[in-house]
Amino acid sequence: MKLNIFCEEVEFPQLKKSLILDICKKISNDENVIFSDINIIFCSDDYLLNINKEYLQHDYYTDIITFDYKNKKSVSSDIFISLDRVLENAQSISVEFEFELQRIIIHGLLHLSGYEDDTIEKRKNMSIREDYFLAKLI
Repeated sequence: MKLNIFCEEVEFPQLKKSLILDICKKISNDENVIFSDINIIFCSDDYLLNINKEYLQHDYYTDIITFDYKNKKSVSSDIFISLDRVLENAQSISVEFEFELQRIIIHGLLHLSGYEDDTIEKRKNMSIREDYFLAKLI
């Protein structure tokens, strides 16, 4: 698996690339999915808002947008994460920024593994899987 990390309009967060690779490997093994090229782009709210408007025709802030370039054998992706949203989420639920960032990365990778969150039931199921993988990191 090839993991690339980029920053747009933000500084690189205090998170080790090895931890992100570990998250990818755990999800790949448990969910039986092959990640090939994963690009994680940490960005600002405004940067992600522009992507949300341009590609999804949504005019609102979000914490993550995952573009899935799946083929028959493996999954490639661009995962855009707003660090502004992650910080606000962390503060609103009283968790550490790094913990919330890990959760958001897991969330994006679960989308690539076939999980959806467009209904209450699916969101609940995805949240259970997020908690499962967060516990594996401790």
